[in-house]
Amino acid sequence: MDRLGKRVLLFIYAAIIIIPMLTVFFSTFKTTSQMYENPIGLPESFNFSNYVQIFNETAMATYFKNSVIVTLVSVTFTLFFASLIAYAITRMNKWMGGLLFGLFTLGMMVPAQVNMIPLYSLIYRLDLTNTLSGLMIVNISVTLPVAVFILTGFMKTIPKELFEACTIDGANNWQVYRRIALPLSLPSLSATAIFLFVMHWNDLLYPLLFITKDEYKTLPLALLEFQGQYMTNFPMLFTGVMIASAPMIIAYVFLQRYFIAGMTAGSVKG
Repeated sequence: MDRLGKRVLLFIYAAIIIIPMLTVFFSTFKTTSQMYENPIGLPESFNFSNYVQIFNETAMATYFKNSVIVTLVSVTFTLFFASLIAYAITRMNKWMGGLLFGLFTLGMMVPAQVNMIPLYSLIYRLDLTNTLSGLMIVNISVTLPVAVFILTGFMKTIPKELFEACTIDGANNWQVYRRIALPLSLPSLSATAIFLFVMHWNDLLYPLLFITKDEYKTLPLALLEFQGQYMTNFPMLFTGVMIASAPMIIAYVFLQRYFIAGMTAGSVKG
């Protein structure tokens, strides 16, 4: 009976997730009139005209490219800097490492909305508005604390004897980091990469704050174009949502084992 109850709850939870996703997917094959007449039903035919139209009538390819560039660069540099900082924290004495870790933890406690005005003022003075580089710098600085928090927790579980043995063999700090810390942290790095990928790919706040020119817009910002004051083109909007969601779904399908391994790594000692 207990097992049956769990299965029923899992079925309900899966339905809550799957039904809205299928509704959005089927809506991409409808026209606007069909959408309003039958919003949750099956389409009359599987017509890919919305997908063709969204690329022909909008700069969707440019928006997609901008999102890919911003996300990949932001994730790569955030992981690099966060892994260096996490390694430094674990190698420092307890007092200094705790202080540095605490400073980065404080960065997680400040809501993004609180920083909008001073952050915009800084980016504007640096002449980095309407640039992908400015958006990358903001993304890296904003997500660095959470990446440091995750990676530090894992690196603390790596036996210090490994570091000490490598140092005795004549390796410097960079060599210890590259040969010991990074390879052993691969599960945690993979999990953090997926987490950062989702954050950067779906980010709307900072592109909305810093980007006004079409050639620098990312996908989440571009999707706002399908929403008008009096009417929203839901089929085109949902088509854009499906295109924007595809990379995340593909990434999770192929990397889910690394994500699960990274989330559980270090949870059990011995």
